[in-house]
Amino acid sequence: MTKNTLTNPALANGEGEFDRALRPLRFDEFVGQTKLKDNLKVFIAAAKGRGDVLDHCLFFGPPGLGKTTLAHIIAREMEADLKLSSGPVLERAGDLAGTLTNLKEGDVLFIDEIHRLQP
Repeated sequence: MTKNTLTNPALANGEGEFDRALRPLRFDEFVGQTKLKDNLKVFIAAAKGRGDVLDHCLFFGPPGLGKTTLAHIIAREMEADLKLSSGPVLERAGDLAGTLTNLKEGDVLFIDEIHRLQP
């Protein structure tokens, strides 16, 4: 990473592409969290068997455990679009309402740093 990419994130696009290339795409590629993966597989199979969407899931833990990666995998397994947002981005209730309004049925919404949502 160069000094310019630290001050201008747009220059770091190549790094983002590299990160995406390394991100696991399926549960079988995701290392660790075996019980969680097994449970999610059952939940997804049940939802698909019912012809329904997956129930709400809440992942918590310190950075780097794969919460965002799991959201990507779930969306892929459910053949759904993934919408990403972040708690700090949703400053007002209207911001969240706008995000929810733009979701289609079956979309997966992942809100990173949800603990930073303003009350």
